[in-house]
Amino acid sequence: MSLDTTAHTATSPHPAWLPPTTLARLGDLTTTLDIPPHLADHPVITTLRSEITHAAHNATTTEHPGRASATTTTSRTLTLRLTPPTGATNQPASTQFLGDPHDDAYTLTTTPDTITVTGRTPNALLYGYFALLRHDLTTLPPTSKHTPATAIRMLDHWDNLSVHPVMGQIERGYAGDSIFYTNGAVRENLTRVADYARLLASLGINHVAINNVNVERDAARLLTDNINDVARIAAIFRNWGIRTHLSVSFGSPMSLGGLTSNDPLDPQVRQWWADTFTAVYSVIPDFGGIVIKADSEGQPGPFAYGRTHADGANMLAEALAPHHGIVHWRAFVYNHTQDWRDRTTDRARAAYEHFAPHDGTFADNAIVQIKFGPMDFQAREPISPTFAAMPHTNLSLEFQVTQEYTGQQRHICYLGTQWSEIMRFTFWPTSNPHTTLADIPVSFTAVSNVGMSAYWTGHPLAQANLYAYGRLTWDPTADPGDILTEWLTLTFPHTPAATRTTLHHIMASSWDTYEKYTAPLGVGFMVSPGAAHYGPHIDGYEYSPWGTYHFADRDGVGVDRTRTGTRFVDQYPPELADQYNNLDTCPDELVLFFHHVPYTHVLHSGKTVIQHIYDTHFEGVDKVLDYQRTWDNLRDTIPTAVFEEVSTRLTEQVRCAHEWRDQMCTYFFRKSGIPDTHGRTIY
Repeated sequence: MSLDTTAHTATSPHPAWLPPTTLARLGDLTTTLDIPPHLADHPVITTLRSEITHAAHNATTTEHPGRASATTTTSRTLTLRLTPPTGATNQPASTQFLGDPHDDAYTLTTTPDTITVTGRTPNALLYGYFALLRHDLTTLPPTSKHTPATAIRMLDHWDNLSVHPVMGQIERGYAGDSIFYTNGAVRENLTRVADYARLLASLGINHVAINNVNVERDAARLLTDNINDVARIAAIFRNWGIRTHLSVSFGSPMSLGGLTSNDPLDPQVRQWWADTFTAVYSVIPDFGGIVIKADSEGQPGPFAYGRTHADGANMLAEALAPHHGIVHWRAFVYNHTQDWRDRTTDRARAAYEHFAPHDGTFADNAIVQIKFGPMDFQAREPISPTFAAMPHTNLSLEFQVTQEYTGQQRHICYLGTQWSEIMRFTFWPTSNPHTTLADIPVSFTAVSNVGMSAYWTGHPLAQANLYAYGRLTWDPTADPGDILTEWLTLTFPHTPAATRTTLHHIMASSWDTYEKYTAPLGVGFMVSPGAAHYGPHIDGYEYSPWGTYHFADRDGVGVDRTRTGTRFVDQYPPELADQYNNLDTCPDELVLFFHHVPYTHVLHSGKTVIQHIYDTHFEGVDKVLDYQRTWDNLRDTIPTAVFEEVSTRLTEQVRCAHEWRDQMCTYFFRKSGIPDTHGRTIY
């Protein structure tokens, strides 16, 4: 086999899951567009024509590759047919703001000689065309319809215009500089943005927020003075059916408008926002809306005026409504200055307490954006009970594709497995087991993991997380293992099948492995504080004001969130609250999140807590060493540059896993005085 020795760079990046050879088989089809004349020049249709031509250029059998519908040696034809709806659709009023998933749906119809992609919007045809890459065209069923779970499938970028002195160019970014900004301004060359938009469109992602939710003063001006720069980015995304959003500061009326207040009930403040959005939409008519982080970690918000988050969100929603814009209002609100001595205050309770009482009071175009867990994107934490407490409010389920707490794209950690488990979770295991978490939100959001890295995501294998996010937000019932197989097949088309199978074994087990050698049994954190959040620092947050404690002492470890503790359990529906409250029924993987237990407590696995800590940390290191040995054996079957990049990062993963194991085992041995039953070296 001849290995690919291409050296990828920031200006010539890795093609991810859309290499030219993957597109070739679509170029082998005789393709035609069946589009109503009035939509013939729609930007997405123009993009689709370009994609058809691009595929033809890479066709394996096309004799005239320059023509999108060139005659080929295959007799099969592909028709992309746009069928806009006619007449009334009986859609709910909220659809004008939130969209309709059926607008993005496509139908595949096949015969031995034909494939037809049908949809009612240009976006639907684009999604259907890219979807063909994931299918064996010889085994497609006669008819299949593919409808996304929600109309809004979004990525948030925590990119800063200027390099932040602590957080860098991208807050919690591990893939190089921003693709949008450099030297305090939007990049002149936005080629990478166009390439990125293409990758996202191939997954059905249709909304992107382009700046950090912790809005610095220069970024705040993207909404006003620098909106024309945003328009350049929006023009690129528009070609791929993606709407552009901005993160904005609640304090903008004062900081940008010169007002004396940010009070959401102040008529002058409300008018400032209305005028500002009117100006934005005059420049970007399809502007998607805003993301806002308020009263959180030092960001300004309505609490300063005695107002609620519903007051703040509704003010912005009112200003956006005439333009059909939406506000994603983040529920990540908690006391980040709490006294570590106070065990009655529980950060996990915060989102529910701030938002659940206001269920049903948020506007139709306001979406409360809730992290999947009550803490902060941990490798293991329970699902936020706030999702079950706000049935009359538009909610968004937020993930983190960037690996802030899962190895920072230095470790292999395929998160599709975690997200699938989260999406399939039910709050009502007995009374309503078929309603899953994925059925609740009107949008999915996630923090992106992309930068100017030659591989987009720093670690080449971290591309799989971006791919999995897109696929799961379209279809939360999809199997994460099947999604991983898709990604491997598309990304490494010339790699032997046996090698892809080996990679699948590594990546499919990697989230479990990461959990084994880091914080145990759902207790979370135990990482280096501040900007780092990397590597072990077991007491790093223990005496801090951030509310992320483990309360380990000589007798036991864990946080008592039961009815005798902070009572967090009672934020859940009763049957789940009872399960978590009872140590006998609480799942092992969450026992230290909900209970403070002795080290000698016996888990359902039959092991004591302390022995579980020892065993899993040794097992985790052994697994990473096995990954490294296995990867080394693939040297002659993996593209050279990818092999070397992953090898370097695996070396770091091995080092870091050892450090986690040795610090964790030593810490808890010294706390408990209980030795490892296997007599392994603990310091």
